[in-house]
Amino acid sequence: MQRRAFRVSGFIMVVVALLVAAAMVAVIATKASVPGSDGIIGTTVAAGTLLLVLIATGFIVISPNDARVIQFFGKYVGTIGEPGFHWTWPMTEKSKISKRIRNFESNRLKVSDADGNPVEIAAVVVWRVVDTYAAKFAVDDFVHFVEVQAETAVRHLATSYPYEAHASGRTSLRDSAAASEELTAELRERVTLAGVEVVESRITHLAYAAEIAQAMLARQQAQAIVAARSTIVEGAVGMVSSALEQLREQGVVELDEERKAHMVSNLLVVLCGDRNAQPVVNTGSLY
Repeated sequence: MQRRAFRVSGFIMVVVALLVAAAMVAVIATKASVPGSDGIIGTTVAAGTLLLVLIATGFIVISPNDARVIQFFGKYVGTIGEPGFHWTWPMTEKSKISKRIRNFESNRLKVSDADGNPVEIAAVVVWRVVDTYAAKFAVDDFVHFVEVQAETAVRHLATSYPYEAHASGRTSLRDSAAASEELTAELRERVTLAGVEVVESRITHLAYAAEIAQAMLARQQAQAIVAARSTIVEGAVGMVSSALEQLREQGVVELDEERKAHMVSNLLVVLCGDRNAQPVVNTGSLY
């Protein structure tokens, strides 16, 4: 579990190091002219040098949104996450871990959707480290871990939903909001072990695989044509009904059922046809 490591201001320890150096120089200067003080001078130099080395190994500079995991001969002693110039336990290993927000875009993966159709899918994941202890010690390489788990989650998402929903109320991969929400929730659960927080994730590429793309395009075009024809027919029926009603109300002409049927047929042909109608002048009677 992450915890704070012991630290003091680095500037304070710089002053302490200067005082140690000054004291060592003062001892050497006062004992240099005293006969038989070579042992004292040697001991002072050795002790002062060792103390200065120990002090020097404890200095650390941390940039904003960076952290240092402190280990003393393999034992975790804490994390320093505050930016600035610090001094901590000497003779310790200080591993740098960035807490900045990162993003990762997966490769274009070819998988089968819930309907068995091969699709190509890719996603971008925005994440950051929130627990340096877990990121350092829970997994071997937390960056690689996130990349692998992201691709696994994208594959699972693609196999859980169809590319497009043919029935109302069914979630599909083309429903970007629902798909992104599902992907983010699964990723957060997968990478918590590594001390990582997923900020958001989005599908960046979604398409049918090349081998079925033409067939699916033809189906989409057919569905679009059917939908357009349905709209045209619905509008034509309304226009014919309105025309008959206005003719009756204004008393322009009295039509029996057979003539109404003939007129409706002609109007529907004119309104629903995909080509310009060819006018035919009738100079006789219908009977």
